[in-house]
Amino acid sequence: MLSNFNVLLGVSGGIACYKACEVVSRLKKLNAGVDVVMTKHATEFVAPLTFETLSNRPVVSDMFSREREWEVEHIALAKKADLCIIAPATANIISKLAEGIADDMLTTTYLALKCPVIIAPAMNTNMYENPLIKANLEKLRKSGVIVVDSAEGRLACGDVGKGKMAEPLDIVAKAVEVLCPKRDYAGKRVLVTAGATRENIDGVRFITNRSSGKMGIEIAKAAVKRGAEVVLVKGLVQVGVPSYISKVVAVESTEQMYEAVMANYKDCDVIIKAAAPSDYRPKEKITDKLKGEEITLELVKNPDIAKAVGKEKGERKLVVFCAETRELMESAMKKLADKNADMVVANDVTMQGAGFDSDTNIVTIAKKDGFLKSYPVMPKSQVADVILDEIYK
Repeated sequence: MLSNFNVLLGVSGGIACYKACEVVSRLKKLNAGVDVVMTKHATEFVAPLTFETLSNRPVVSDMFSREREWEVEHIALAKKADLCIIAPATANIISKLAEGIADDMLTTTYLALKCPVIIAPAMNTNMYENPLIKANLEKLRKSGVIVVDSAEGRLACGDVGKGKMAEPLDIVAKAVEVLCPKRDYAGKRVLVTAGATRENIDGVRFITNRSSGKMGIEIAKAAVKRGAEVVLVKGLVQVGVPSYISKVVAVESTEQMYEAVMANYKDCDVIIKAAAPSDYRPKEKITDKLKGEEITLELVKNPDIAKAVGKEKGERKLVVFCAETRELMESAMKKLADKNADMVVANDVTMQGAGFDSDTNIVTIAKKDGFLKSYPVMPKSQVADVILDEIYK
């Protein structure tokens, strides 16, 4: 879910440090990258090795350490972070942050941050209720810091009251909310096809196309981040498939992709056909390598996956893609009608910034209700969100 995000976890010196270990663990299970900065006092409660083992990254605590390749560490960490979490946030660190004091690695890094910041206060009840701490917390809130407030309970000192650090589950849930603000696909199941198929000519040759699978994979990733359960049917792809996608069906030929889609689409609310399956396959299956001065291939039509789904989809949403080199919108509108699709995403693969191997795309979206809109060049990750936005509009 958080595979494209890097989280900076600041750990200050309090007994709740042990709970910060679970924060790292939960973030890693969501595939986030995690860097940990500890204050010197925090290292008295939990050894840096624990956080290094959980995060698979070195812990930073000494501003002047020369053990690694030189860089301005606090600036590098700040630039890298998509989100900063400070947990536990002690009375001391809260007061430093509020006043702009930068006398260690954590506070120095904080002042260089441009990303959202979440803090989870943890301290004795009397400290928490102190007007100075309340004023500093309010000051941080007004500056844009998100406070996951302390809970009531029995504290390490034996007192009972407010000051207990929020549970790691709640802190990570807030992180997901901040990094993935749209959860409009929660409870929905989305089937996405991606990549090219391969049709064997003989034992060594095959027919395929230029599809990289990048667009389909980005759609699958975006759907997961927005709360969906995703079934990914992938052919040949040139990019990695995130481990957090709940079901991945790998196929080679168009017939295999057809079977996989037909076996899975009925349990889905949305079917997005972003793959580029081969339209034709050799009529004869040959296992040995063909030889000769001339080779004649007889091709037969492959099953039309989108059309088959369109005939039986019922209330499900069907999105098809149309990649052309000319007469783009004529082909797109015909495909929208012929496949009984709800939406078509059309792109001219000859345009600079569009096409199969590019990390960007230029698309026009049309719907059966008459909606038509062209979008400028943008990263395929952004196109994925545009597509998901339009499906339920």
